Amino acid sequence: MATITVLGSGSWGTALARTLSLGGHEVYLWSRKEQTTRALCEARENKRYLPGVSLEGIHFTSDISAVRGADACILAVPSSAIGETAARIAPYIEAGQAVISAAKGFDPESGDRLSETVKKHIPHASVSVLSGPSHAEEVALGLPTTNVIANSDIRRAQHVQALFTSGSFRIYASDDVIGVELGGALKNVVALCAGISDGHGYGDNTKAALMTRGLSEMIRLGVKMGARHETFMGLSGMGDLIVTCTSVHSRNRRAGILIGQGRSVAEAETAVGMVVEGIRAAKSAYMLKERYGVDMPIVDAAYRLLFEGAKTEDCVRALMGRPLKNETEKYIEELN
Repeated sequence: MATITVLGSGSWGTALARTLSLGGHEVYLWSRKEQTTRALCEARENKRYLPGVSLEGIHFTSDISAVRGADACILAVPSSAIGETAARIAPYIEAGQAVISAAKGFDPESGDRLSETVKKHIPHASVSVLSGPSHAEEVALGLPTTNVIANSDIRRAQHVQALFTSGSFRIYASDDVIGVELGGALKNVVALCAGISDGHGYGDNTKAALMTRGLSEMIRLGVKMGARHETFMGLSGMGDLIVTCTSVHSRNRRAGILIGQGRSVAEAETAVGMVVEGIRAAKSAYMLKERYGVDMPIVDAAYRLLFEGAKTEDCVRALMGRPLKNETEKYIEELN
């Protein structure tokens, strides 16, 4: 049995805490607000995010020092809070202690990958990334789920892999931190676009095109940044892309549907009631493609639609009217 502290009591943090607790570990679930901790203690369930799911056996706390001495600390807060939370736990983290980023996005200020932000604040920690197709609602119910844990030191990734794997939660190990992290962040942008397509009334053909060409864009940027292309064909790339673009649980798709129906970005995020990482990631992805000189027309369209007031039909017309190309020519060029 290990001691694991999960930071962030939203849907994903709560689901991870429950899964790890049922796996036989001693789990602490940290909430930023004391009133949230009190509510969790009294109800033994997260009524806001995962109503009806029992949280018996989990310790609830608002004391950030709960990370001290833990075998693993999981950062399951939104991307916008990763830097602040990492800075707060840094004094309590020992050299080599396992810290896992479970958020999917970019640092909103710098555009850095989240593991880079964590490492910046806790350079003495062993920082890993957890990603893959994993809606919290299904993980919390114990439905079979597979994820990837990535660390530049594969032995450390394998240590966390063994710690986290259970009968319903199977973990694969990887040393491609860049690929795993980019897959988890960029697929949210594509899922947002897939939702916009659905909301606007386009069909399955359109969504399939967005998903396929979106994956191609993810690979192009990833390879340029030092990731391996095969990582994007796995759980943190294609796997997460499929579930986020098609599932009723996907907050990015739900927000996209509302935007496609004519709601503003702010109205869509308010209606979803949770952080929509794809909106923030679209801005960071645009910055990265400009920085690395990568052709990413879907990201371009998402940026214009979300932040420059472009209309959906105009973005689609521009995408459909681009110069004709061979499907794999640019992809092979990037790999070489």
